[in-house]
Amino acid sequence: MEKLNPVNELLIEISQNDLLHFDKWSLERAYYGIGEAKRKKWIANILPSELLNRSLKRAVASIVTLSEAEIFYSHFPCCIQSPNYGDNWGRFANYIELNNRAIAKMENDRCSAGILSAIKLLCAIPPSAKSWANCVILSQIFPNIYGDGYNKAPWEENSVYGLKLNNGYSENVIDKTLKMSPENQFRAFNDLAHFRGLKTGFRMMISEDQIKISNPYKEDENFRWHKKEHEEIFIQECVKLINLGFEAIFFDSAKHIGGYDCINYTGVGALPQYHQMQYILNEIRARTQKTDLSFVGEKSSEDFERYRLMGLNAGTAFVNVDDFETVKHWSEKLKYNRTYAPGVEVSNDNDTGGRSYEERLHRLKNCFFAFTYPSDKLPSFMQMEDLFPLRYDTNTHHLMMTNPSYSLDGTPKSHWENLFAKEDGRKYNHQVAEIFAYALGY
Repeated sequence: MEKLNPVNELLIEISQNDLLHFDKWSLERAYYGIGEAKRKKWIANILPSELLNRSLKRAVASIVTLSEAEIFYSHFPCCIQSPNYGDNWGRFANYIELNNRAIAKMENDRCSAGILSAIKLLCAIPPSAKSWANCVILSQIFPNIYGDGYNKAPWEENSVYGLKLNNGYSENVIDKTLKMSPENQFRAFNDLAHFRGLKTGFRMMISEDQIKISNPYKEDENFRWHKKEHEEIFIQECVKLINLGFEAIFFDSAKHIGGYDCINYTGVGALPQYHQMQYILNEIRARTQKTDLSFVGEKSSEDFERYRLMGLNAGTAFVNVDDFETVKHWSEKLKYNRTYAPGVEVSNDNDTGGRSYEERLHRLKNCFFAFTYPSDKLPSFMQMEDLFPLRYDTNTHHLMMTNPSYSLDGTPKSHWENLFAKEDGRKYNHQVAEIFAYALGY
């Protein structure tokens, strides 16, 4: 019997068959790229709850219906390749971080299946442009230290910045009710994202006091970079995920690796040494035998040569994104740097809200259009909130530090309906789509 593609395996488990039907609902809500990008489609002018409350099978049907090839597959194709933008695609990409824990299934006090919610949102993420990739970064993959699998009150710490290695994957993320392995759940997500024309990646902590090593028959062990066995576990965990189809890693606090500018370091615990990080990144590439991975460093964007030689492809938060001419100046100045460049960001994981929709839209335009030639574009970074605005009394950073349910009746449906802004959020999402529509043609 032929081995099933993970997407078809998922479909059979949730609905007893993998037959897909054309999704007219999605096509009626589709936005299209302008000019040469006219066949690129995604859903916009949308509230996320309208997608998150749909069945998973309809979500997959939506993804297939919006195919750029304009071919509808009644059975999801067995072999999916990631969109090919060359080995150094990460130098030019737009990174869009989805907090897959925040959009997970909140049922009473339990939290689960964030990867399935991320699948449901894929049809509303614009596909990659002609000249550069859009890459979805997932906020959580590994178990977190402060109560994995549960939601807590909005004032109780439940940070995704503290993680456990050597202990499988987070219960916030996987769906344990499925017979399907966690690994194949991730493979299904990656295949669907690649079919959408997207790259994928995940956030990784490197501050040693924010990481624990799980052991089967004894207490969790504090992670220490000077221990070779801990370094090896770190590499192995990254390699496993790359082999499941992820192509990018966003390293938190990467600017300060090797003791650089530690006066502004806000993480907890020691960081890897410079040559140690070079070794780690090289090992990930060598062991996966992939030359086209992208490693992004948080704020690793001042000493360009330092980070390029470390093995990074992009850094964040260097260029003043509010000024179009400044972004254009740096894109011109760095146009010959083809393997690494500092980037611009609409917002980051430390965003505490309060920024107007107009300012976010202005930043987005500068990320996408501030260059002379598309081949000179700087990498950019944005958060889920920059596409789908959150409710007024929360923000990106709050949802990284805590894991509240906004459900009024203990159901996932209510949480999804109350997590995001309402009609003003829909209007903003429409305006974001108009910007993407023009950008995708470059």
